[in-house]
Amino acid sequence: MSTDRHADTAAAEEAGPDSAQAGPSSTEDTPMTTAADPAEASEAEERGPGAEPVVSGRGGAGESPAGPAAEAGTDAPAGADDAAGAETGTEPGAGESAPGLSPAGLGTEGPAGAGPGEAGEAGPGAEPLTPAEPAAGAALSEAQAELAAQKVERERIARRKAEREAPVEAGAKLSGKAADLLAAVRAVESGAKPPAVYFDEAPAAPRRAAPAPAQPQRPAPAPPAPAPAVADVGVVREVLARGGAPEALAGAAAAALGDGAAEELSENPWRLLAVPAVRPAQADGFARALLGRGAGPGDERRTTALVGWLLAQAGLKGHTALEAPVLQRALAQYAVPDPAEALEQAIAEGSVLVFHEPLGPPVAEDEEQPVRILVGLEGAAMAEESLADGLARLATTFEGPADWDEVATGAGAELVRAAAGHGLVTHTGGEAARAEPLALAAAARELGLRVCVAGHAPREGAVTVAGLLAGAEGPGRDADGQFELDLLVVLDAPQLDVESAAALVESVPDGARLVLSGDPAVLGSAGAGRVFADVLAARTCPQVVSRTPDPGPLGELVSGVGIGELNQVDAPGKEVVIVPVQDAGEAVHRAVQLVAESVPRAFGIPADGVQVITPGHGGSAGTRVLNAALKERLNPGPGRFGGFDPGDRVVHVPSPGRALAARVVSADAQGLHLDRAGARIVVPKDLVESQVRHGWAVTAHQAVGLRWPAVVVVLPGDAAQTLSRDWVYTAFGRAERHLSVVHGVDQVLAHAVAQVPAKPRTTRLTGLLTALAAAGGQPE
Repeated sequence: MSTDRHADTAAAEEAGPDSAQAGPSSTEDTPMTTAADPAEASEAEERGPGAEPVVSGRGGAGESPAGPAAEAGTDAPAGADDAAGAETGTEPGAGESAPGLSPAGLGTEGPAGAGPGEAGEAGPGAEPLTPAEPAAGAALSEAQAELAAQKVERERIARRKAEREAPVEAGAKLSGKAADLLAAVRAVESGAKPPAVYFDEAPAAPRRAAPAPAQPQRPAPAPPAPAPAVADVGVVREVLARGGAPEALAGAAAAALGDGAAEELSENPWRLLAVPAVRPAQADGFARALLGRGAGPGDERRTTALVGWLLAQAGLKGHTALEAPVLQRALAQYAVPDPAEALEQAIAEGSVLVFHEPLGPPVAEDEEQPVRILVGLEGAAMAEESLADGLARLATTFEGPADWDEVATGAGAELVRAAAGHGLVTHTGGEAARAEPLALAAAARELGLRVCVAGHAPREGAVTVAGLLAGAEGPGRDADGQFELDLLVVLDAPQLDVESAAALVESVPDGARLVLSGDPAVLGSAGAGRVFADVLAARTCPQVVSRTPDPGPLGELVSGVGIGELNQVDAPGKEVVIVPVQDAGEAVHRAVQLVAESVPRAFGIPADGVQVITPGHGGSAGTRVLNAALKERLNPGPGRFGGFDPGDRVVHVPSPGRALAARVVSADAQGLHLDRAGARIVVPKDLVESQVRHGWAVTAHQAVGLRWPAVVVVLPGDAAQTLSRDWVYTAFGRAERHLSVVHGVDQVLAHAVAQVPAKPRTTRLTGLLTALAAAGGQPE
């Protein structure tokens, strides 16, 4: 392979607004922030092609607004793989030595030191609002169709809320249940034992939902919700103009706040935080312009809006709830004079839900059970309870055939036997282990069962989870709206967020089997929750651990990374090659050289079979820069179709968390025409910028669930502090035959593998499942 050291400096120039903006400065906690532009996706959406979200730097350990895991960087729990260069607080110690990969004779110069990340701007000063992109038209996009098709399932989940006790009544003076709830918060904060009445007096076990209304067998996607009336948007625009906010935000504000948006903003300017990408400092400036001196930091309207905003930001980081003390510390960073009172007010107004979670084993009746107080938004909270309810229902309503012995053969025999006698089973293993759930599906079909296999990304022999929920793939639904199947096998289960998992489980009929299969070491879901990890932690169902190892040097390398070891592996066929580089420009040059020349020549793998993976979209060697260089080499053109030309490799993201490889065919008045695995799709013109990006280089989060014959992982120095074990495991594991590592992070790679595990998420599912199991598995 070539050892040319010429750096493609032009390709290494930063492209686009990649700066990370931090929240108010703090030596301990830096609140999370959203992207500076509504068109720029959130952490959960950044598997998509939109501009990166803007996240803050890492605060003190365990004290970030999103709980212990709300650390900034390209690999935050909710799928944040994009703010290249953001701090993670995991720098290796000076002079630290760790085992690492050895160069394979492809260069002798040492890698460059870790450079600075993208610039960050801290402080709540006079920060101007960034205009939003124009609102998308009323055309029915694939994402809108999916959401519409799930409407009935979401309504069923929402009805659970109505079955529970009435919410706390609003009011400045608290009494009754509200007073008890707030007393519990104060008790926990003071270190005293909480009172007998906790935040959620409802039983710990979630209640069974009422029967679902009849649905058509395969519901057709409903049209999207109508866009705000022009007159409404105009009135909102006038209010924004009075407050000095960009009028371009009018469409997004009207859509986020609904009818009466203008009146709501006039009465409570901080409701502007409901608009994606608007940050507290910006909302403060808007409020000061409208209210004058009345816009103080302790204004109840402000504090209540901040509580909701912080919880929403935590959701983008993967959390379904926050501990009350963590939320109060986050409020303090935004100059809230009395954070405890602010949280109490939000609780009293019913804008957030509060729960208690027992800590440790049950205690005697005359002792107080230690608990932690959790605060969350209604959507994630109800989805989590619905999911726990549904999983318990499947585990307890299952009635299976007596004998599967005749089909329990081969490598998947253990999984077949477990599924034969249980309604809910988990299965873990690497890429090679995916053959076992497929063998289970084949065995079940031999017995005449109705079987569906679904995965996060397109896989041979499987539908996608998104397509299944939308009714576009897989079995139809019966009159009760449930899937017509006897066994559902879900591959890539770690990619299930709590809302999609709840909708999926709600649709599995009583008596059917559900098998959740996946590799727990890969990056987590783009949305809130840690469904697969929580189910494994609860240990309330059979767990089958595959003994099928991933083969060859690549399998040995990836398996070692999974247990925190970056081992040197014997790769006689050059299955693993390390390419050391000194700077980002050289990293870009070598990556292009590997894709276009070296890998095709050495392994016979065409350039289309080589995928580049890098930590983020921005930065000196992010996907933007790499894609520009790769396009120039592999498919040069003027970008006449909104930056794209026929033949361009792209990533199409029809909805958050779904990254689908495609190729540009043409464009016309309808939009951009793509070929996606032989299927022709059209992306409307007004959605191209937000849903399509060049795809020669992607992030590890976009690559989850997919594999290529060869992979080139680019690790520039300015991404050193964004690496973690699960990121490295995921990126390295995408290669089937060959892996090249363009290595510019020195010992940081070994340090990340050994000492930077996946960031935890604050969730409730494990506790809910454990409580259900203790109660006999029967939801009330």
